Amino acid sequence: MTIEEELQRALSINGLTVSTNPEKGRCLITTKDFFPGDVIISQEPYASVPTHSSGSRCDKCFASRNLKKCSACQISFYCSTTCQKSEWKLHQLECHALKKLSKDRRQSLTPSIRMMVRLYLRRKLQTEQIIPVTATDNYKLVEALVDHMSDIDEKQLVLYAQMANLVSLVLQWPEINIKEIARNFSKLACNAHTICDSDLRPLGTGLYPVVSIINHSCLPNSVLVFEGSLAVVRAVEPIPKGTEVLISYIETAGSTATRQKALKEQYLFTCTCSRCIKVGLYEDIQESAILEGFRCWDDKCSGFLLRDPNDKGFICQQCGHLRNKDEIIKVATEVKLMEDKASASLSCGNYLEASAMYKKVELLQQKLCHSYSLDLMRTRECLLKILMELKDWEGALRYCRMTIPVYQRVYPVNHPMLGLQYYTCGKLEWLLGETDNAIKSLTEAVNTLRITHGTQTPFMKDLLARLEEAHAEAAYKQLPENDYR
Repeated sequence: MTIEEELQRALSINGLTVSTNPEKGRCLITTKDFFPGDVIISQEPYASVPTHSSGSRCDKCFASRNLKKCSACQISFYCSTTCQKSEWKLHQLECHALKKLSKDRRQSLTPSIRMMVRLYLRRKLQTEQIIPVTATDNYKLVEALVDHMSDIDEKQLVLYAQMANLVSLVLQWPEINIKEIARNFSKLACNAHTICDSDLRPLGTGLYPVVSIINHSCLPNSVLVFEGSLAVVRAVEPIPKGTEVLISYIETAGSTATRQKALKEQYLFTCTCSRCIKVGLYEDIQESAILEGFRCWDDKCSGFLLRDPNDKGFICQQCGHLRNKDEIIKVATEVKLMEDKASASLSCGNYLEASAMYKKVELLQQKLCHSYSLDLMRTRECLLKILMELKDWEGALRYCRMTIPVYQRVYPVNHPMLGLQYYTCGKLEWLLGETDNAIKSLTEAVNTLRITHGTQTPFMKDLLARLEEAHAEAAYKQLPENDYR
């Protein structure tokens, strides 16, 4: 039986099959009905590595507590003997290779280089039958991934070649194929996934060869989340038998032009999903102008603006008023200057100063942008985080509530970002004693996140416990005063 046949057999148990589309290549197709919240597929990474920006993390499960550094290589961390033992066969080889490098070179290894080293060490262990090969866990699946080498510019090809030479330097295998390593770097660029925690904060990168078969849509029927390093794909809407499983590769809150640009730059393809085929239609132009364009100068008007044919400015499509181009450029310039100053203050950890500056940015953006503007929403998201750092819970709640209507507009009902924002809102409301509002927000969070995250993870158990406590607190408050005693 070939690797492809073994894969099909393994997938069939889960109600899936791999098909080939002339335009998109391989696709994952359902052979049974799936319902919202159903796990479609889950997979451990073929290779993974924590990112530097996430701080020290366990190399196996990406936990950040109870970490112990490998005393030999001084690079790897593990949170428990369980994680250390499960990784030992791989890390033993990695550690041996890393110890040969100078301390400075070891410390300067990027996550990308380290991940490629780990990929080749895993292949070696499987080839030598030290660790098992399965239908869904083998190097042949990595070989089958698309590399887009023919679409990459010369500068990027040179960079991949340089990175391949660094991998060769670490491994020091005489028979290693530099060109193959360079191709694999290209595969990582368009097939690897960012591993996130339950709050969607990035922790690392992993290569999941079977999950990578799933194609992109800007209006997906499934969502990819992570439980530690385990990739889990769940249905977010009913998926009938014979339907292609689709996830989103990018942040989908944005205009068609913005999404297409992100997909072309990172994944080297043009999306033709049901949202993207509307490009150029009035409906798409209107949505783009609202999310990324300018507002009417009349405060009482909620219209969106389109460029004047004579290029004198932008015309409101609701009231017809013209907004002068020079005035827009002036305000936009002020926004950019203030954003740069605010970002610099935030980078230095000066939260009070950053808060004041971002509030000035917000005021300028309110003059410039539509109320559903993504730029205005992101400024308010930033203020939410800053005010939480400052423990200004009332201010944080005010900004959290401001973002909810925009989230509702730009994300589908079962999108994890919307659920997480409701969760944040609920936690702040409960902290401030707004129990009834907290119950409403936490219920909204549960309704979404039980579909995207399941119900058995520690994250979801904590959310469900919070909701239960909020209900209990509300019931207690309703008791007659003499029943309190």
